[in-house]
Amino acid sequence: MSFSQRLPLSFYQDVHRRVRTELEHHGLDALLVDDPHEVAYLSGFFHHPNERPAAVWISGDRTVLLVPELEREHATAQCAAVDEIVAFAEYPGLHSPFEPLARSVGRSGTWGHSPNLSTGRLHELQTVFDGVKWHMSGIVDSLRLIKSPEEIALHRQAAALGDVMLYAGRDLIEAAIADGGALPTEAELAGHVARTGTSWMYENHNDVVVVPMLAAGLVYAGANSAFPHGLPSSYRLQAGDTVILSLGGAVGGRYAESERTFFLGDPTDDQLRYFSADHRAQEVGTKELRPGALCRDVNRACLDVIRDAGLTEYIRHRQGHGIGLNFHEPPWLEDGDASALEAGMVVSSEPGIYVPGHAGYRISDTVLVTDDGAERLTRYPRDLDDVIINL
Repeated sequence: MSFSQRLPLSFYQDVHRRVRTELEHHGLDALLVDDPHEVAYLSGFFHHPNERPAAVWISGDRTVLLVPELEREHATAQCAAVDEIVAFAEYPGLHSPFEPLARSVGRSGTWGHSPNLSTGRLHELQTVFDGVKWHMSGIVDSLRLIKSPEEIALHRQAAALGDVMLYAGRDLIEAAIADGGALPTEAELAGHVARTGTSWMYENHNDVVVVPMLAAGLVYAGANSAFPHGLPSSYRLQAGDTVILSLGGAVGGRYAESERTFFLGDPTDDQLRYFSADHRAQEVGTKELRPGALCRDVNRACLDVIRDAGLTEYIRHRQGHGIGLNFHEPPWLEDGDASALEAGMVVSSEPGIYVPGHAGYRISDTVLVTDDGAERLTRYPRDLDDVIINL
C-alpha cells in the first residue's frame, strides 16, 4: 500500500472559497490567523512552531502566507495553494516580522483574527496594521468542525495507526510471557509502540507530514492507570494488573486515538465490575452519536451508565472531544456544550472509571458521525475476551 498524506490542491481551493463566503457574510475584508493548525488548514504549511511567527492572511481574492526566511523554501515546496509567500529576515529582527506582510497586503480594512491569537500578538498587529479594525472571528474553527472526504481518509489511516500500535503493545507483553522473562516496564512498552507506529507510518505512506506527536501515547498499569493522563514510568507490569494503552498519532496532520483496557490474567470480580460498567457506557455513548444530537445529551447518556452502576465518584472526565488537526478540539462531548452533532464530525468516545489506589478503566474509539449515526474508525476489539492477556 502507498498512501499520500498530502491533501490535493482542490481541498485548499475549496477551503478558501468557503472562507471567502464567510468573510462576505460577516462583513470582513480579510482574516489573519497564526495558530499552526489554522495555518496548516488554510495553506498546507506544516512546520515546527517556535518563537518565529507564521501566519496566513486571506481576503476576497488573495491568500498570502507569511513565514520566516529560513522556512521560505520549505513553504514553497508545500504550499501551491497560496497566491504569495512573503518572508521576514529573522526574529525578533530590526523591524516587526509582520512588516513584509503589511507591504504586501496593506494596512487598512476590517479584518478578522482567530480566537487563538494571543493578546501580545494582537497588540503587535495593531501597531503594524494601524489602519485596520480588528474583530475576533471563529470562521476557521467553524469550518474545521466538518471534515471533508479527503480529511476523513486521513483520519481512517490515523485510526489504523492507533490499532497497529495496540497490537504491537499486546504482542510485546505476550512475547515476554512466552519467553518466561520479565514483563516490560511502562516506559519500555511506550517506546516499543511508538517505534512500531512510526515505522508503519513510513512503510505505508508517502509524503509523511511530521507533527509534534507523529505516533505515541500513554501507557500505564496497576494503580498508575487510575491517573487519567499519567505518563509512562519505570513501573514493571505484573500479573493481575489492569493496563491501559492509550495510543494514537497523526496521518497528514489529522489525528486519531485508539485506547483499550487490558488484564494480565483473569480479572477479579472488582475488575470485572469496573470494566463492564465502562464498556456499557462506551457502547451507549457511541450509539448516541448521530446528526442532530446535542453534545451535552450524548455525554449525559454515556456517563449516566456509570452513575447508574453506583460509580459516580470514579468519574474524572467527559465522554469525549472532537479530533482533527488537534488531538483535542471542538465539539466537546460534555455537559457545557449545547451544540448539535453533524455528519462529518470526528470525535472520541472515551468514558473512564478511575479508582484511586486500584486502577483505571477506559475504552476509546475515534468515531465518525455519519448521516446514519456513528462509524467507529478504530477497529481493535473491545470486548472482555479480547482484552484478557493469558499468563
